[in-house]
Amino acid sequence: MLETTRTYLAKIVNHQQVSDDLDDCGHSASKLWNVARYHIQQEWDDTGEIPSEADLKRELKDHERYSDLHSQSSQRVLEELAESFNGWFKKRKNGDTDANPPGYRKRGDNHPRSTVTWKQNGIKHDSKHNQLRLSKGFNLKNHRSDFILAAYKTRPDVTVENIQQVRAVWNGDRWELHLVCKVEIPVGDAPGDNTAGIDLGISNYLAIAYDDGDAELYPGNVLKQDKHYFTRDEYDTEGDNGPSKRALRARQRLSRRKDHFLHALAKHIVEQCIDHEVGRIAIGDLSRIREDKNGDSRNWGKRGNKKLHGWEFDRFTTLLEYKAEEHGILVDRTSERDTSKTCSCCGRKRDANRVERGLYVCESCGATMNADVNGAVNIHRKITQSPPTEDMSNGRLARPVAYLFNQTSGRFAPSEQVGCES
Repeated sequence: MLETTRTYLAKIVNHQQVSDDLDDCGHSASKLWNVARYHIQQEWDDTGEIPSEADLKRELKDHERYSDLHSQSSQRVLEELAESFNGWFKKRKNGDTDANPPGYRKRGDNHPRSTVTWKQNGIKHDSKHNQLRLSKGFNLKNHRSDFILAAYKTRPDVTVENIQQVRAVWNGDRWELHLVCKVEIPVGDAPGDNTAGIDLGISNYLAIAYDDGDAELYPGNVLKQDKHYFTRDEYDTEGDNGPSKRALRARQRLSRRKDHFLHALAKHIVEQCIDHEVGRIAIGDLSRIREDKNGDSRNWGKRGNKKLHGWEFDRFTTLLEYKAEEHGILVDRTSERDTSKTCSCCGRKRDANRVERGLYVCESCGATMNADVNGAVNIHRKITQSPPTEDMSNGRLARPVAYLFNQTSGRFAPSEQVGCES
């Protein structure tokens, strides 16, 4: 059995009865965020340093706004702000001069309702009646109730148990609950003893190479189109009080569409690996892609840095890991060093071999092939330790199948099939 966590979306059945209480909690979370944001700014101005998460909690635990929420809920607000500042600081350190620090959340009747998180001490679950008792903070309690009693409904195939966290999320129209549960999943035997290598990229989101010579490309054009559409000027407006309501909704839709793409891609890759009887996948580990050989920050240029920081390679790899584990498939994060420069046919390495986007030409052996597939084969070899094969560029590796994401079906299919359906 594999022990992991799953997040289930739940509709609030008695929304009308609990929406005011959830609004109060959401507004309080925004106020606490703003108090902490001001504290960080003061500390930055005085010392040139950003206070740590532990410092924030210690300094603000006696603040009035901290007592509006359950203590663990307030802690989570401060944790999220600290995480946001750390993410901004790393981007600036890595050369992203366009990155902005986390801002204040808008005040007044129209300010966004922040996500509120309850951890285990603030949750009581009635699984028989599908109800959750969510604790309020001291300042929001009154003589009628010390908690919010939310009735929920999930998909019929979902069993809610072992809840670790409950997140109340404002989706732009109403509140919804995200239930984070600990689950045990039966792990089957591996589909086979074959292996596969995955090269992650930007133009092609990934390329995969199998033992039998098959290779596949998965373009990221859908993600680019979505980002262009949902971040147009009329959507991405931001005034003195932060992004507009329309811009917030656009960003939420973009986030949901990207998340669906990554889930669908991870599921499809696992299905393809099962068909190819793969028991082990090597995937490029890009955790150090923002560093050069000496460990210093690497500058990819203004446009390159922006693309890189929006490239959620770790998110996809994590999804692939847990979906593959359910079927007994092991995922190895493997160094990508020199895999894009090395010829998978003869093993020689030259910077000039990658002559243009998508094309790899080896001046030593004359092999011409897709550059991303070449990288996938080299990553694949890191776990098989097999030597280069001279005739590889004459086979299926030179003609990879391109799979496109069909937004209507929510699934991937060969490009010729998606073209016919559209």
